Amino acid sequence: MFQYVLTPAAGKRLIGKAVARQLSKEQALEAGFIVIIAGTTNGYIAEELLALLGKSGGFSRRRFFRGITTPPAIKTTGTGRLPDESRFPGDIILEKGALRVGKTIYDVADLMKEGDVIVKGVNCIDCRRRMAGILIGHPEGGTIIPTLRAVVGKRVKLLLPAGLEKRISDDIDTMANMLNASGCSGTRLLPVPGEVITEIEALRMLTGASARLVAAGGVCGAEGAIWLAIDGEKGQLEKARELLDVAAAEPLFSM
Repeated sequence: MFQYVLTPAAGKRLIGKAVARQLSKEQALEAGFIVIIAGTTNGYIAEELLALLGKSGGFSRRRFFRGITTPPAIKTTGTGRLPDESRFPGDIILEKGALRVGKTIYDVADLMKEGDVIVKGVNCIDCRRRMAGILIGHPEGGTIIPTLRAVVGKRVKLLLPAGLEKRISDDIDTMANMLNASGCSGTRLLPVPGEVITEIEALRMLTGASARLVAAGGVCGAEGAIWLAIDGEKGQLEKARELLDVAAAEPLFSM
């Protein structure tokens, strides 16, 4: 066993590598749709997947998001977006392996079928119950509405990547009832069913090693960092350390 500290950016890179590898093996890559909805963590996933497919030319994750959480000094709109979205590239839409540039989940949700895959970022996770929640700023519900139409209506697979920095201790259903109540201001919260993938799952997917969250926090760029205890067979641990050393060099997210 060994211990390792990962910053949020390093965690995003690790998750990006794991989810991209999984997507590269999905039947939907050749026979249907894979949709990566814009988000900061999903930007790393898109970057890794497009590199694996040899389609990364022209893609930048710097503005690959809609709503975003920033310090108060960076102004956003009432729905959590940047005032200038002119550089927003659209979602990543792969139809039978072909990249549909400029399209979004709104364009393809009704065309998707069982076996297709959607990747959607979330804002909070309950690690014990394997639940996730999405903050809703848009008055019509945002991208999760067409997503759930495909997931619930057609059994499309939903992957929910999220760094452990987004863990909360309260029950997500209870929090949703509170934030969605009449008279409450600010964003709403929607509990979402799907496959939650954190740094812990990412390590297991990539190396077979197991990990536990044992501490968190830091300063000087390590704010929001996680401290993992990693265990497994010798080969798994060697592979995990090598992978983590690469992810640890990831610079802080910037626009």
